[in-house]
Amino acid sequence: MKMTEKVREFLQVSEQDNEAEFRVDRVGKGRSFYEDFSLRGIRVDRVEPGFVSCTLKVPPRLTDRNGNMATGAIANLVDEVGGAVVHVEGLPMNVSVDMSISFLSSAKLGDELEITSKVLGERGGYKGTIVVVRNKLTGEIIAEGRHSLFGRKPSKI
Repeated sequence: MKMTEKVREFLQVSEQDNEAEFRVDRVGKGRSFYEDFSLRGIRVDRVEPGFVSCTLKVPPRLTDRNGNMATGAIANLVDEVGGAVVHVEGLPMNVSVDMSISFLSSAKLGDELEITSKVLGERGGYKGTIVVVRNKLTGEIIAEGRHSLFGRKPSKI
């Protein structure tokens, strides 16, 4: 299976998963409750080497009491999408070393977000990514995160 298909499979939950039907014991395909809860609804639009683009319509489970997308949910997107762009098939996921997120605006319940991630650089097992979360309709940047990760390098043998 190609890397692009693996990234799609990791980030995207099947369309039959319905918000009203979600239960803790219904976590599928070997995913943890956390992954299923936090990643459900993400649609992967484009995957290229060093680049991932996703779309998410802000669901109620990721909002605060004011109807804004929770900052923790945005940080989770930076972590997950930033990690997916540097994942190497056959190796364990990279470990987050550092994240720096600038929250520039807010997203509301029902807003459609575009999440893009690019690899900034790599030295040894250390990798840097940038993740931009923007309102798809207005183009306004909601948040920008820099994410550093560490993981094993693929063997040259």
